[in-house]
Amino acid sequence: MIKINLLPVRAAKKKETAVQQITIFCVGLVLVAVVVICLYLVKRVQVSAAQDDIATANTRIMELKKKIGKLEELKTVKDQVKKKLDVLVQLRKNKTGPAERLATLSDIAPEQLWLTGYAENGNDIKLSGIAYTEDLIATFMRSLEASADYTGVELVVSEQLDSGGLKLKKFDLTCKLKGSALPPQPAAAPKK
Repeated sequence: MIKINLLPVRAAKKKETAVQQITIFCVGLVLVAVVVICLYLVKRVQVSAAQDDIATANTRIMELKKKIGKLEELKTVKDQVKKKLDVLVQLRKNKTGPAERLATLSDIAPEQLWLTGYAENGNDIKLSGIAYTEDLIATFMRSLEASADYTGVELVVSEQLDSGGLKLKKFDLTCKLKGSALPPQPAAAPKK
């Protein structure tokens, strides 16, 4: 009988199989390492891009905050200018108001009647003057009442006055302004 020794072939096959398995394992490890490194690099790029986006967004936010600050300043300046313009308009109204009222007085005063005093305190007005007759004073009072500026005309005093041999009538009148010719006076705060 012939005997064949297969042991060295089997050992060689086992060795070859072991080398193949180690090679496959190493190639697998290398492939896994390459995939992990690729994934790491992709994520690193994504993180870097996200950080760049965040930095850009923060820069844009800072620019917008500066613009908002400028807008707030402009709104404040606009409000201040509006208040100043309102004051100017009110001053212009008040400037023309007394001048117009005095012009009205001049227009409605009859001849031979002279005004010697004019005092304005809020809406209250006090007039003083001299006339030749009581009829002139009455005509003046009716004209005042009929005017667009005055109301509630009352004669306070009417007395005779001798001036250089002439008998004149001295008078004092009170009246009120019609409507809102003057701006409302601010109320004084009560003292504590």
